[in-house]
Amino acid sequence: MVKPHSSGPFPGGNRYNAYGPFLKQKFGCRVYKVIVDAGFSCPNRDGSVGFGGCTYCTNDSFRPASVARQKPITVQVAEGIEYLQKRYRAKKFVVYFQPFTNTHAPLERLIPLFNEALSCPGVMGLSIGTRPDCVDEEKIAWFEEIARSYFITLEYGLESVYDSTLTRVNRGHDYQCWLDAMRRTRDRGIWLGAHLILGFPWESREEMLRMADELFAKGLNFLKIHHLHVVQGTTLARQYEKNPFHLLEYEEYIRLLVEFLERLDPTICLERLFGLAPPGRVVGPRWGRSKAQIQFDIEQALALNNTYQGRLV
Repeated sequence: MVKPHSSGPFPGGNRYNAYGPFLKQKFGCRVYKVIVDAGFSCPNRDGSVGFGGCTYCTNDSFRPASVARQKPITVQVAEGIEYLQKRYRAKKFVVYFQPFTNTHAPLERLIPLFNEALSCPGVMGLSIGTRPDCVDEEKIAWFEEIARSYFITLEYGLESVYDSTLTRVNRGHDYQCWLDAMRRTRDRGIWLGAHLILGFPWESREEMLRMADELFAKGLNFLKIHHLHVVQGTTLARQYEKNPFHLLEYEEYIRLLVEFLERLDPTICLERLFGLAPPGRVVGPRWGRSKAQIQFDIEQALALNNTYQGRLV
């Protein structure tokens, strides 16, 4: 598969600000993520703010089979690094605490886990998936301290800027909570990431596109964009089976994504442009394309439209 001809304004002629080239420029070589599971839950699962979790979420479908929460962090990191070294000859790594909410515990429990990961050879930093309602000044101050020596990213899950959507999917927090967490954390040496879902059927196309405008100047460094897909075993899957709703078709999503990127702050690095889950567990939409094909078609659409991230900003 030949990469579409591109002459965008980002490193390598890319038409969007990609996370990989950013890390390569920062560290002088490719940097790989090692996913670990520290055994946390979420506050909207364990009763802290609610039960059941987000309606679309089943973390098992996003966790690599090799990641086992019963193993010590150092073992998980060592096994992940060994695999990446054999396959890619990788030398530098960021440990990604991915499943569930990885600051949903007292700081005295968190510090040993994160220090374990940082002690592993070749580890340059941490990427910590969490929620805006699971940080406080004490935790942020500790991350600020270690960010003086390591590359530290906090991913504050957002999914939508609309409170009606956040309520409907059982997030357990509102948009203002995310804004408050970003305000407390930015300008402290900590890199900030977020997740956003495009395709909730009750959000209009223009509402989805306006989320790109809304993220401008919020201090966001990295963004992961997912398309809404329904996965077996979730509340959303049960809702879909009972009362099917519209899910984005393949070409429809690519057109939407291109327009979204045109309106997105060009300083935001994109870690992901679409969602992924094991094909056998996806209820819909079933696009029947590989990860490489989807990536190719997105880049081709940007090139054919002679456009790029931030063109309309």
